[in-house]
Amino acid sequence: MTNAMYTLPKAELHLHIEGTLEPEMVFALAERNGMELPFASVDDIRSRLDFTSLQPFLDLYFECGAVLRTQQDFHDLAAAYLTRAHEQGLRHVEMFFDPQGHTARGVPVDAVIDGLLSALAEAHEEWGITGGLIMCFLRDLPVESAFALLDSVAHRVDDLIGVGLDSTEVGYPPELFEQVYAHARGLGLHAVAHAGEEGGPEYVSGSLDLLKVERVDHGIRSLEDPELVERLRAAQVPMTVCPLSTVRLAGVPTMADHPLPRMIEAGLLVTINSDDPSYFGGYVGDNYLAIQQTFGYDNLAMAGFALNSVTASFASDARKDELREEIAAWGKKHG
Repeated sequence: MTNAMYTLPKAELHLHIEGTLEPEMVFALAERNGMELPFASVDDIRSRLDFTSLQPFLDLYFECGAVLRTQQDFHDLAAAYLTRAHEQGLRHVEMFFDPQGHTARGVPVDAVIDGLLSALAEAHEEWGITGGLIMCFLRDLPVESAFALLDSVAHRVDDLIGVGLDSTEVGYPPELFEQVYAHARGLGLHAVAHAGEEGGPEYVSGSLDLLKVERVDHGIRSLEDPELVERLRAAQVPMTVCPLSTVRLAGVPTMADHPLPRMIEAGLLVTINSDDPSYFGGYVGDNYLAIQQTFGYDNLAMAGFALNSVTASFASDARKDELREEIAAWGKKHG
């Protein structure tokens, strides 16, 4: 019998598509592209998934991501994610991607975008999944690189939802990217950013004040600043929390130590997401299930997280209404 957390309709707002690259696909794409890998086997990759901090994860993430070379590769990557997430209740996804990690290897940004969009179009036709792409800047690269990337896609901003900011947080504060984000907003793109995962609450405040973000990705260290918490609560700024990720990256010792209950008690608008599921042990429904099993939330409370994911999304009002109705119907059946 399928667990109810996998049938609960939901949106995913914090998902790095490169972080869905399963070890089997790493080897399949390497063979297709005639590449040698620095890994002996699928099990060799899996043996490296015991992270102690963010940087060892990022090192492995970019090593594996090097197999992505063609438009077909990016299509296949996204199609595999969408198939798996659909089986866990996905209805809408706002997918992060990291073009700088690919253009540095000579992959055209248009090949990345077109491959991902083609998979999204197929998922919409087959399952009705909606969503789109959020282009992320790698914050540990020179700011000039971010400007160049933005200029390179300015002609096709209609193919994007917004921009984000990811990779190593500490040492790369949001103020570095203030003008990049101003340019992106001028192009009509939404703005989100990773903040308060590695970095302290000042990274969250800076993202709000300088980057004018509409959502905070992670944001768990906001709890260290009561004034910031009140600001986030009053404005109902969405927080895209990734429970399994935070545990795997040693942000907290165990799931029971996760600050999610304190965030809820503080009145914050929290969503549940998978981040980089192939590296962190679970897709979006797995994260919902882990939260329910750890903290004992009933099905109606879990439906509340799904409703938050819809509210926090950049979907159209009409699509949000559809999803809310679907979640309400699920609640009547499973509440």
